[in-house]
Amino acid sequence: MPRPTWKGHISFGLVHIPVSLYTADQHTDISFHLLDSRDSARVRYERVNEHTGEEVPWDNIVKGYEFSDGNYIVLTEDELQKAAPEMTKRIEIEQFVELATINVVMFDRPYILVPEKGGEKGYALLRDAMESTGRIGIAQVVIRSRGYLAALMPQGDALVLELLRYQQEIRDLSEFSLPSRKDPHLKVNKKELELAEQLIEGMTGKWNPATFHDEYRDALMKMIQQRIKTGKTVEGAEPAEESDEEPRTVNFMDMLKASVRKTAGKSRPAAKRSAHKRTPSKPRKKRAG
Repeated sequence: MPRPTWKGHISFGLVHIPVSLYTADQHTDISFHLLDSRDSARVRYERVNEHTGEEVPWDNIVKGYEFSDGNYIVLTEDELQKAAPEMTKRIEIEQFVELATINVVMFDRPYILVPEKGGEKGYALLRDAMESTGRIGIAQVVIRSRGYLAALMPQGDALVLELLRYQQEIRDLSEFSLPSRKDPHLKVNKKELELAEQLIEGMTGKWNPATFHDEYRDALMKMIQQRIKTGKTVEGAEPAEESDEEPRTVNFMDMLKASVRKTAGKSRPAAKRSAHKRTPSKPRKKRAG
């Protein structure tokens, strides 16, 4: 079992549930080292004192806040904890909301909450109550000297804590050039919409994340293994050249009809089909578990 990132308790109303926090994600990136091309020696980074040029041991490194040019307030880890001790050990649920009301771009990083001894009953109660009401908890939490907004939600037998971005961290959509729903030149007609809906229906299936994998990582590892085996440079496929031609006018009706024909007859047992128009269900964000 991995080591916990944080220990404290969940608080809602007068209920306190002791828990430990564990990261829910794991990185599978292929790791590369930086090398000197002349002799393949490792290029390393050092913590260097800007005045002496000497390397600084970790034991001598502290955190400082620059309040004016070249002037710092030094804070120890103990002082950072004492700044607001009640916040550093508590996940304070302030509100319950529906998951679908949260903008998907606000989700940042998932954690798994595990009950400490004596907290199992309260943990199960909170989990089951949120699941039965269709609500999730919005909380404030401090992790490693930084405050976060977070969403607490049930996922199977677990409670997942998803760190959220604050509203001021999200770019406003007005900053981007997006196709307006009011633009008459972009108005979608009924037939186009029906064909697009039919295509979506034909491609609908039961979500199973295990069926997807990082294909680029597979290709990269294949190239690396071939290089290890032969000791020779292995050239990948040449990237497609960018065209300087002006974009062509696209006939979406023809493309939609061709796409529908292509997907017709493909069996997707998990996708329920009906001759009647379905009411779209509220999207739910798949959580780690």
